[in-house]
Amino acid sequence: MAALAWGVRALAGGILLAAALLPGLVGQGAAGATTVILATTTSLQDSGLLDVLVPLFEKRSGHTVKSIAVGTGQALALASRGEADVVLAHAPALEKKYEAEGLLLRRRLVMANDFVLVGPEGDPAGIRGLASAIEAMKRIAAARARFVSRGDRSGTHALEIALWKEAGVEPRGPWYIESGQGMAQTLGIARERGAYTLADRATHVALRQRVAPPVLVEGDRRLLNLYSVLEVSPGAGPRVNAAGGRAFADFMLAPEAQAVIRAFGADRHGHPLFMPAAGKPEAEARP
Repeated sequence: MAALAWGVRALAGGILLAAALLPGLVGQGAAGATTVILATTTSLQDSGLLDVLVPLFEKRSGHTVKSIAVGTGQALALASRGEADVVLAHAPALEKKYEAEGLLLRRRLVMANDFVLVGPEGDPAGIRGLASAIEAMKRIAAARARFVSRGDRSGTHALEIALWKEAGVEPRGPWYIESGQGMAQTLGIARERGAYTLADRATHVALRQRVAPPVLVEGDRRLLNLYSVLEVSPGAGPRVNAAGGRAFADFMLAPEAQAVIRAFGADRHGHPLFMPAAGKPEAEARP
């Protein structure tokens, strides 16, 4: 993945070098770059939201966006090494760690939705309708019912680990399956194996007609899913397009983008997949 990011950088760099030979067109270095590298989560890619927002940003700004969709942990790590210019992520604790280290800057809340626990119709662990995600995790473990973990350091995986910890469970054994895949693939594996998994609602809704098992547990405040945008520090690497990253981050919080977020999915699914949250404190964010 790092090679992909640097390959994109090399291509962008070559374009800039050629343009620099024409007086007055482009300055040298990242300051004149028009390509913005966005490191983001597979859930945003799978939901289709970026397919709407990225072209709108490109039209408004004149920048070209190259997206790298991976787990949030990988996205943040790429950005911290200067291999991206801006990050859209959903792992608050990890985001704050990178911000405290000065590698990523100006973490700002963009939108929210929630996670859901999904599983087989037969529900062998008996979790359907529980109000507590922790009780659900305890029952899944006690029943040794199959559970598919993303196992990829994504924001979804980070929450799953936190839920197991709070439940007092160390998941291991043949019932616990690590997919190492994104959300869409993990949902498909859960359906094929008759297993439970944790999913972000947007991806689940987008895929429920094809591969997603039914929702069994929802509504617990622990399942709140917050998405934030972070800019990459110019000190993270010589190729960081800080101006482009800032432009994209500002766009995500602007009224036009927030209106798109508020409406996205309503026409197709009957309700929006995300709720805009620009300017709100985390405690007031709601899906």
